Amino acid sequence: MNAIGYVRISKKDQSKWSLDSQEKYIREYCARNRVNIVAMFIDDGKKSYTFDRPDYLALEKFIKQHKGLAQYLVILDHDRFSRNLPEALMKIEQLERKHDLKVISTDEPINLDTQDPMVFMQRAFKYMMANHELITIRKRARIGLRQAKESGRFVNQAPFGYKNGRDATGKSLITVDETKAFIIQKIFRDYLSGIPHYLIFQSVKALGFTPTGRDAIVRALNNAAYAGLVRINADKKNPERIIKGLHEAIIPESQFWRAQQLLDKNKRKEKVQRREDFPLRGILRCPCGTRMTAGFSKGKKNYYLYYRCLKHDHINIPGRVIHPQLDELIKHMSLNQKQLDTISERSMFSLKGAQAIRTKQIEVKKKELKDLHTKIERLEERIMNEEIESETYKKYFRKYQQEKALISEEISYLSESVHDKLAEQLKVLPSLLDLSVIFEKANLNQKHAFLGTVFKHGLSYKDGAFRTPHLHPAFCHNMLKLNKKGLLFVEQPSADSDRIPCCAEEGTRTPTPRGARS
Repeated sequence: MNAIGYVRISKKDQSKWSLDSQEKYIREYCARNRVNIVAMFIDDGKKSYTFDRPDYLALEKFIKQHKGLAQYLVILDHDRFSRNLPEALMKIEQLERKHDLKVISTDEPINLDTQDPMVFMQRAFKYMMANHELITIRKRARIGLRQAKESGRFVNQAPFGYKNGRDATGKSLITVDETKAFIIQKIFRDYLSGIPHYLIFQSVKALGFTPTGRDAIVRALNNAAYAGLVRINADKKNPERIIKGLHEAIIPESQFWRAQQLLDKNKRKEKVQRREDFPLRGILRCPCGTRMTAGFSKGKKNYYLYYRCLKHDHINIPGRVIHPQLDELIKHMSLNQKQLDTISERSMFSLKGAQAIRTKQIEVKKKELKDLHTKIERLEERIMNEEIESETYKKYFRKYQQEKALISEEISYLSESVHDKLAEQLKVLPSLLDLSVIFEKANLNQKHAFLGTVFKHGLSYKDGAFRTPHLHPAFCHNMLKLNKKGLLFVEQPSADSDRIPCCAEEGTRTPTPRGARS
């Protein structure tokens, strides 16, 4: 009598049996029962829920090519065969019916009658328990993953610009890859400057940007990790949240949110045509969190503008009410002269330090560039002396050229005058004394950019007043005045400002229990 052995272990398997141990017990079982092993198939690191495994597929191919050679397929235990109850029973039936091959585990007698109803029940129970264990393992993994994210830990494969590593306690922690981080900074800087996606992609690809696809730049812009943040996806009980991460940021958080605003604007352009009549379209949210749409409703004599929630028919906000209140809100959010003077003084004070830092950075980059030229010269010498193959030369020459382009780009950026940029920015400061004038003259895109920056998580309107979970810190000095006038209420403490508010079914705010933490 002949048998085929099969062993399996997954990457995250919690079985106590190694591949060697499984093979050892299978061979000892066959020896005790005087069965000759004609082949042994091993799936290392393969999942138990599917039979789409390289060595199992090779096993089935072997069975078809050598039909009748073996009478048994021996496994250590049934959970090594599969943890998928219906698929496992179906596979066992197919092997016995088509190939006359009996599936036996090492804890079953070799002469087991697999047609016995009790045997079927026992096996079904084993696979059911294995299936239950798999579901439990997955649940524990999901909980552990969420807990790690809630602690601020980025747990997935490090995105471009970062490297996977470990902290002092041995837990995973991504670290900045200094040779690639500048490419990410360039992507955000160029996008916020108005450069189209395809042009950004062409320029950074030449610098060594490896992600591919038409949406590669958009994926990078949407990745909160670059701003030192961690995105926690929504589940059945909790809304999506973005919290401060433990890893170092590559770009300022403000740049990330500005990019999100521009991305949202581009999405809305595709779905909804903007109109000057609806300045709050795409910004205003229902208390349930849904973006409100806008349109005109016919009255007795005229058409009237309303903002509506698609999920709650009873929530309709008249434009003739909310638009004047928006103008009044903007009017009372202007900065005062004392704040402008403080900004100017602090900016000028930090200018010298910033310029000194840039000078040192340029020196470091120039030294790196010089070292790189030396490497290129040595590489050319080695190919001329036939010390290396042409493929090796091409590989490293391409790598050095990419590094050279990257460093040159950094030097060019660092060489730009900080003083000139600051001087241009300070010229507009007096205008901030009356934001209402600026807002009135701005086009629709500029209005949306301003509102999206000041109210990072949008605005809602309830009980005759605007409400928001987050107000930009630059305008927090106006909070008391805005609250007193009934123009704006910040419904969430600034310390928890990154949490997206959740609401009940009817769109009303669900209060967070006192002492509860996100």
